[in-house]
Amino acid sequence: MKKKVLSILLTAAMVMSMAVGCGSNKSASTDAKDDTKTEASADGESNQILFNGSSTLAPVITSIATNFFDTYGTWKAYDSSLPDEDIAIYVSAGGSGQGTKAVIDGTSTFGMVARSVKDEEKKAIKDEKEYQVGIDALTIAVNPENPVTKIIDDLSTEQIVSLFSGEYKTWKDLDASLPDEEVVVITRDINGGAHEVFQKNIMGDTEVKSDAIQASSMGELVQDIIDNPYAIGYASFGVANQNAGKVVTMKVNGVEPTKENIINGSYIIQRPLLLVGSGEPTAVQQAFLDVVLGDEGQKTVENMGFIPMN
Repeated sequence: MKKKVLSILLTAAMVMSMAVGCGSNKSASTDAKDDTKTEASADGESNQILFNGSSTLAPVITSIATNFFDTYGTWKAYDSSLPDEDIAIYVSAGGSGQGTKAVIDGTSTFGMVARSVKDEEKKAIKDEKEYQVGIDALTIAVNPENPVTKIIDDLSTEQIVSLFSGEYKTWKDLDASLPDEEVVVITRDINGGAHEVFQKNIMGDTEVKSDAIQASSMGELVQDIIDNPYAIGYASFGVANQNAGKVVTMKVNGVEPTKENIINGSYIIQRPLLLVGSGEPTAVQQAFLDVVLGDEGQKTVENMGFIPMN
């Protein structure tokens, strides 16, 4: 009997690791070093797929992989030309930078990246390949209990910079009618793709204030906003949609973060959701890529609040 193993690896860095689709004669270890192990077929080619990187994209890939395993169990059941082996897909979240590094180091099949791939990363990855899974954006999000939601629904780039840099120390600095309460800034950590996208598209040469709270994942960032009535942060469009009613998103320069405005480019804080690999995919890897980029995978992307590619 086949069984699905879902393990959560909690390290000091708060990295989430999920293993999907190990058969009854296999096991998923909670030891981080096991993530780099691969199971070779008769021809020496590994049929395990390892994903590492963006905490925004990790739950999407995990959901697709779980549904794929539950439906087929083995690669051969999906496609008779593929090996008669259990589907084994591992997903670890450690930030977009970690995703590209894992591909460069050869410890991951694909890096999950929630930003554009840097030129130096493209050069470092041998025969770099990119597969766009969807589109995301960063919304400027606040707690619904924040009085700002009653008087302001639109922030200019300059106001956002002032809030996140610490120039506006209290909400009263933004508007005299607001409380004299500290602006609690929530950001992703520096390894996250969101940090780089926000810095490039909004902050420019101005740094986010040094005492901003750095969340280890986008889910944690949104939860921090939910937990603090005077918090502000840049929440993923998809994760904000998953928490509709628990956070309030603001317009930026008069443009609302909607699917239409993100697609047409008028909402300026957007980013691609990418899988990055090295070289041509194997038959097994291509099979799963086809699932991710196909109708079922793209439906999952949309159901999880992101913008699919078709």
